[in-house]
Amino acid sequence: MIVSWDWLGEFVRLDMPLDELTLRLTMSGLNLEGTESVGRDTAIDLEVTSNRPDCLGHLGVAREISVLYERELQTPFVAPETADDPVESMTSVEVLCPELCPRYTARVIRGVSVGPSPDWLVERLKTVGITSVNNIVDITNYVLMETGQPLHAFDLDRLSGQRIVVREATKGESLEAINHTSYSLAPGMCVIADDQHPVALAGVMGGAATEISDSTSTILIETAEFDPLSVRNTARTLSLFSDSSFRFERGIDAHGLDRASLRCCELILQLAGGELLDGVIWVGDPAASEPETVSIRFAQVPRILGVEIAPNEIVSILESLGLALVGEPTQDAATFQVPGWRRDLGREIDLIEEVARIWGYDRIPEDARVPMTLSGPTRRDRVLGPLRDLFCAAGFFEAVTISFVTPELFALFQPEPARPQLSVDHSSRRQENLLRQSLVPSLLQSRRENERHGCFGVDLFEIANVYLEAQPGSAGSEPTRVTAVSGRSFAQLKGVCETVTEQLAPQARLSCSPSDLASFVPGRGATISINDTPCGWLGELARDVTDALDLRDAVTIVELDLEQIEQVVELARNFSSLPRFPAIERDLNFLLDDSVTWDQLSATVRDTAGPLLDSVTFGGQYHGKQIPTGKKSYVVTIGYRSADRTLTNDEVEEAQANVVSACDTRLGATLR
Repeated sequence: MIVSWDWLGEFVRLDMPLDELTLRLTMSGLNLEGTESVGRDTAIDLEVTSNRPDCLGHLGVAREISVLYERELQTPFVAPETADDPVESMTSVEVLCPELCPRYTARVIRGVSVGPSPDWLVERLKTVGITSVNNIVDITNYVLMETGQPLHAFDLDRLSGQRIVVREATKGESLEAINHTSYSLAPGMCVIADDQHPVALAGVMGGAATEISDSTSTILIETAEFDPLSVRNTARTLSLFSDSSFRFERGIDAHGLDRASLRCCELILQLAGGELLDGVIWVGDPAASEPETVSIRFAQVPRILGVEIAPNEIVSILESLGLALVGEPTQDAATFQVPGWRRDLGREIDLIEEVARIWGYDRIPEDARVPMTLSGPTRRDRVLGPLRDLFCAAGFFEAVTISFVTPELFALFQPEPARPQLSVDHSSRRQENLLRQSLVPSLLQSRRENERHGCFGVDLFEIANVYLEAQPGSAGSEPTRVTAVSGRSFAQLKGVCETVTEQLAPQARLSCSPSDLASFVPGRGATISINDTPCGWLGELARDVTDALDLRDAVTIVELDLEQIEQVVELARNFSSLPRFPAIERDLNFLLDDSVTWDQLSATVRDTAGPLLDSVTFGGQYHGKQIPTGKKSYVVTIGYRSADRTLTNDEVEEAQANVVSACDTRLGATLR
């Protein structure tokens, strides 16, 4: 960013040596690239970082100087005279893509005389590296370099229908820009058009067809806010870069649109004559977004910087930067409203950095004592490490997917009770614009991409947040889920869950109960509970779900609530010696109703086998000709062991008899 010494002097008193000023600017974050004498003026080349677009104009740099030297900032008073005729009588504006152009303003001046610019204007532009074209174009460039707000002037008589239409380009359209090069446009590019054709690339460059010429008498002045990502993509796709695109890519101050437009009109009336039609055509929200408020705790300043700065000095520095104090500061803190030109200030640490920058980094001693507090891993950290290790050991690969899904993916798996969809209204999220309420759709999409690239049978898991309510920070609005998708069977994936539970929480009991989720194959879905508290879902996905993603094989999923797992995990383990005496195993084959689950059977065995019980293992499930309709056969293997002796057959048989009797009484089980 090249600024003029004389130009800066119009906004703030400059009575210091040039070297001193450039050093102060460098120490405050505007690094000096170099200086050069241009006629009787001096050009100062400053490096402006991408987070400080407010310094891409002379007013922004002058504001920094006024703060550093505690001097008054003098901004031009803007109040151009207007005619009686309204601007709507000459033109109209329609915005068809508000996501690419949130705000657009237009003013009309008629009866202008296009000609050379006065010497002072030519010299000013020459100092900052801009060649003079004519008085109208030069004024738009002058206001751009003064305020940082790009503008464009159209020859209104050359606009078909004398109207502006902001829209996306269509396939096959082209535009000859003011550099007299033709560019092929593509859908997604934002263009300024008239009734028939594009006349400018929004935020990048105007078109030759409507540029200002010696015969121009009526002009339309455009100031607008264009989506930074859209401008960036258009400029890079076409390899077409300009001072305007440079600023739009970094974000402009939407609150300054009208002032820049009025300033441009005022200068045109002074230097090119004509009359300004009354009013302004404004499309979009004129208020822009509500100013953000940020609080700063005075005690945090010495904790971060290592030096004491008085609270009143902190408040004074921030107010001088344009932040408005909200209410009265307390003894401990103050709250400020952030101006539109400082979009980089959103957190307390940003305000502390501003205080340090203006107070002076060079005043902070090299040996400043900044207190350090060592932080240890949280309980969740200590749970997540072993949890990831267990899934990896089971043959799963960890995935990291984005938090957004398409409406089609969102509809594939919705385990939660019906909740409102949370959508994001942003041009970068036109397709995948829904915040996910389950990790399953994201992992299914990843599995599909793996299959498309020839990687079949990839088992994936992810630990991430889902979004259930539009209340960030409230309890239950952003729970963390542990989700896995696999080509393994229901029983195999259930075994993985049991292994994970046994390793993390040996005393916890994992159980499954039938689930009627529509996304599961009937009879192959379950609600998972830990210690009888529901914590997730397990099941084989219905074929219509996998077919929607063109998945080759059947897919089984499990999704668990991390908070429920975290509550039962045993971080401190109690170890016991290895058993000295052998175990004795017995198999029991029960005939039961189809409605009886393995969890019910195993729980009954554990409750009644007595103190000698060592293990209960699933041996198999059978249906067949020898099994009556509505019945099934479960084989259960029961292990018995004593810590101080070898068991006798009579002891084992007594325990077995208790088990058989209880299963008969509680479950209606018949021993086969």
